[in-house]
Amino acid sequence: MTGTPGSKSSRREFLHSSTSAAVGGALAAQIAFPAVVSGVGTNDTLKIGLVGCGGRGTGAAAQALKADRNAAVTAMGDVFEDQLQSSLELLRKESPDQVKVTSDRCFLGFDAYQKVIDSGADVVLLCTPPGFRAEQLRAAVEAGKHTFVEISCAVDAPGVRSAIESAEVAKKKGLAIVSGCCWRYHYGARGALEQIRNGAIGEVRSVYATYLAADLSHKYYGPRKPSMTELEWQIRDWYNYTWLSGDVTVLLMGGHSVDKMAWWLGDEMPIKAVGTGSRVFPVEGNTYDNCFVAYEYASGIRGFLACRAHDGCHGDYSDYIIGTKGNCTVPHGRVPEVKGETNWRYTGVMNNMHQTEQDELFASIRVGKPINDGTRMAHTTLMAMMGRMAAYTGQEITWEQALNSQERLVPEKLDWNMKLELPPRAMPGLTKFI
Repeated sequence: MTGTPGSKSSRREFLHSSTSAAVGGALAAQIAFPAVVSGVGTNDTLKIGLVGCGGRGTGAAAQALKADRNAAVTAMGDVFEDQLQSSLELLRKESPDQVKVTSDRCFLGFDAYQKVIDSGADVVLLCTPPGFRAEQLRAAVEAGKHTFVEISCAVDAPGVRSAIESAEVAKKKGLAIVSGCCWRYHYGARGALEQIRNGAIGEVRSVYATYLAADLSHKYYGPRKPSMTELEWQIRDWYNYTWLSGDVTVLLMGGHSVDKMAWWLGDEMPIKAVGTGSRVFPVEGNTYDNCFVAYEYASGIRGFLACRAHDGCHGDYSDYIIGTKGNCTVPHGRVPEVKGETNWRYTGVMNNMHQTEQDELFASIRVGKPINDGTRMAHTTLMAMMGRMAAYTGQEITWEQALNSQERLVPEKLDWNMKLELPPRAMPGLTKFI
């Protein structure tokens, strides 16, 4: 199975095929299509349903509308009316002719996602906190919808296993699943991958990935209001709760970094991981604000992930790919470069990768060749989750252990007045692997 630990397929062969597909996708998004295999004509309206109307959901919807002039947002869903109305107002201001959401297509509640799916949408954007995504993806795929799924696609192994199944069903149905692993849609990063594929740094021996950023504990929501129930507060402040975010450092921040690490290494997955982490600055909830994970591969390659969310500290969001003939650096906000026997610096367009992922999603639907990132998205999520398990328990965790974990973080049924049994913040050496 491609992407599994110890895969015997050639990493270089994989890089060649994946890079070619990526470049082809970028070109496809820039041309007009006279005919459509899938039955969605160029002038037919693609109806978009948005599930999760926060900042990322609103941004994804706006970018989807820019990606396809004949797309329209026709339904929106969220658990909070204020978020939905704020998002709707912004989208109407940005693209007034493409927002066709009537009051009876504004859905609220924990079942809002199902109502959006059932509203007649062709493409569903899943942008809720990660704890809800695996269930929503399954429902969308079962209903025959194309999807955009933000990173990460789950917060526990049962969710990952569900996402893998959904990806297979989507493949059989010919449905698109584009993930929010946006760096794979970054032209500079694709250029760096091409250099690695062509042997510019020789054989890759290790990857060091950083996401050293500012405090995220209250990035999206401020102090708790007295009127809020515990559940409302946790969902609004979701970064700080593992059942909603999976962990702010290793899954949300580190999720992007481990996806790039996997990309540089041909999507071969590590066989095991060890890690450490903690929360230095106490806040409510049970997530960490720093972690370090070392991944080991069957080939002997090592990958290292460093994440931190602290104010007033040195920042770095980069990948350092170390080879036998040189090194490749892929930084955020600056151009990738290679130094060694070959020297190279990316000189092409610095695109908006979030826009490009929507461009290529909608282009693939129009030509009847839907992109399906689903299995890779699930593997990336599990790779990050494997690091969390290692950091939380202080133990060495194998890929098989992570995949078969029985720990369930998401409550089966949610009620606004329910009393949530929140697991304590993990303590390495004391917290047990489940």
